[in-house]
Amino acid sequence: MLNLISTILECSRVFSLPMTIMSWLVVFTYSVLSSGNIKYGLIAFVGICFAHLAANILDDYFDYKFLIKQVNFDKKEYLRNSQKTKCRYLISGRVKPTEILGLTGIYLLIAISLGIFLYIKCGTGVLYFALAGGLITLFYSFLSRIKLSEAAVALAYGPALFGGIYFVMTKTYSWDVIILSVPTMIMTVILLYIHTVMDFRFDINEGHRTIANSFKTPKAALVVLKRLMILAYVSPVFLCVFDILDWQVFLVCLTIPLAVDLYKSMKDFTENPESIPPHKWYHFPMENMMNAPAFMIRIYQARNLMIYFALLLCIAIVTGLG
Repeated sequence: MLNLISTILECSRVFSLPMTIMSWLVVFTYSVLSSGNIKYGLIAFVGICFAHLAANILDDYFDYKFLIKQVNFDKKEYLRNSQKTKCRYLISGRVKPTEILGLTGIYLLIAISLGIFLYIKCGTGVLYFALAGGLITLFYSFLSRIKLSEAAVALAYGPALFGGIYFVMTKTYSWDVIILSVPTMIMTVILLYIHTVMDFRFDINEGHRTIANSFKTPKAALVVLKRLMILAYVSPVFLCVFDILDWQVFLVCLTIPLAVDLYKSMKDFTENPESIPPHKWYHFPMENMMNAPAFMIRIYQARNLMIYFALLLCIAIVTGLG
């Protein structure tokens, strides 16, 4: 039973779920203080978590189908060189494609059922946000091959998630909520971009066209990471300019040292992909390294930066609006 649960969690890439949880928490906190319906917000939370996990699995499944169709595909060579988190369980034969599709079906059935319930309770507005999220879930793997993975994630974690949660909790639309989504949305895109920088050569070999591998080298691609980080810390200014939050929003600046540390860590990776950053107390939580510590530590660094950033933003919302 434990092995089955462990396999399901690995296939679902559950380590990425905090990105959804923390994004939801920001808009949920804001919506509660806007007299939103807490029960509907919690139901939507469960739905988007299962949709996220379904998107992870479908991404792996479609990548797997693409890989095995390549004439020069060598399973042993791929398993030896690929990152440990990318559809290895399918290529190694540990999990069958039909089992993966079955698990995806279960996740989507739960998400769709909850969406129908919210549609009945909250109105047709739910359909618009659910449709956006559903299309991204189904087509993300394709979008990741044409340099649109960052745009897809930005849409999913920005207007779709924030607008959808706010709507089911208040039954109204709000441009303020869309603006509120920008800082955490950028932090989520940063995690994805870091992933594509570290997968620079793998993505090229597997036919993925990403923003990162548009550059000549992984190190050159870090210029985009630097700009995204700067934008993440500039964007809270607009929350004050549009009178959405007050000065407390600048609490997120307390995470700047973590961002600098992450950037330095990525620079080290581009110079030596086997380098492992020293573990420091502020790097945690860091769980399963999946036999790829150089890769996973940096993924966890980016994920945890977003977690701390979002928590401070929630504190700013509570102290500013509460």
